[in-house]
Amino acid sequence: MHDPYKALYLHIPFCVKRCFYCDFDSSASSQDNPAIDEYIDEMCMEIRRNAKEGELAQIETIYIGGGTPSFIGSSRLTKLLYTISVSVRLENVREFTMEANPESINESLIKDIWALGVNRLSIGVQSFDDAVLKILGRAHSSSDAKSAFACAKQRFENVSIDLMCGIPGQSIASLEDSLNTAVSLGVKHVSMYPLTIEPHTLLNNMVLAGEFPEPDEDEQALHMECAERILTQSGFSRYEVANYAVPGYESIHNIAYWTGVPYLGLGRSATTMTQNDERRGRIRDGIVLDDLSKCQMLAEDIMLGMRLAKGVSEKSIQDASAYLPKLPQTLDELCEDGLAIHEEGRYRPTHKGWLCGNELYGRIYDLAP
Repeated sequence: MHDPYKALYLHIPFCVKRCFYCDFDSSASSQDNPAIDEYIDEMCMEIRRNAKEGELAQIETIYIGGGTPSFIGSSRLTKLLYTISVSVRLENVREFTMEANPESINESLIKDIWALGVNRLSIGVQSFDDAVLKILGRAHSSSDAKSAFACAKQRFENVSIDLMCGIPGQSIASLEDSLNTAVSLGVKHVSMYPLTIEPHTLLNNMVLAGEFPEPDEDEQALHMECAERILTQSGFSRYEVANYAVPGYESIHNIAYWTGVPYLGLGRSATTMTQNDERRGRIRDGIVLDDLSKCQMLAEDIMLGMRLAKGVSEKSIQDASAYLPKLPQTLDELCEDGLAIHEEGRYRPTHKGWLCGNELYGRIYDLAP
């Protein structure tokens, strides 16, 4: 027995090309690849099976990610979205997001996905600087990104973009220009990520071969501070360590991940999180990734809560302390170290806490036996 799933994630692992930094489960493909049709057919069957078993009865958010969902085209997306529409009560879905990349956005696709229930678009821009896009191995140009956004705005008010910073060869001026361009276009949400060199990526191979420098952590911190300054001055609020939104446009689905909401993942490499009062577990491709005890669940909840600007309430701390007796002392020590602040009945991360997140989160999660 488990608590009902509230969030649904669907993974589409196909792209026009693999970006140099990408470590997600995705592969470059031709659009006429029959493997894509087989994958979508199987996913539709999985959606219907879960609906029949009652697992989709209380879904409130849906997120289609990848890979590049927009790459598979309108016909396949129509099949997938229609299956969702007859399997999930869309009137209860508060947010329905689909990821897209600029090179595969067109007017027809935008009209189709909007008509079939998608109400939020997340566009993988990364930068509006063509030189930076080339470094990252992206398949689009700055002009493509601007055109894609204009196309998306014909139907979607709620459009998010991903931007990347701390990239060797990316100047502060380049980052500032990308941020100001996003603001001027009318973006409602920005996910801001420093470049991470992951194993088994082309960039990692280039670093090992001495062909590409390691990102500089101090430079990345300066870039993140630059992003915070420009976006907050432009009316955005930083509601999570890497996410900014115009008030009212925070991602409900993303917040679900950080607040212990059970979610179902369908598709290759998608993760499912199940829980009840005593245990929490995550499963991917039939493999159990973790199996958390009550103490570990509570430590994780507090840790993830400290990723959010609003932090964690004193009531949540009090309840968790029954299982984690050293939690209040640890939070007070984090405040003394400048990583957190205790005010107005809540513990919240400070600016330093966000920049030194690994220390902040680690000291909380390590409380679990």
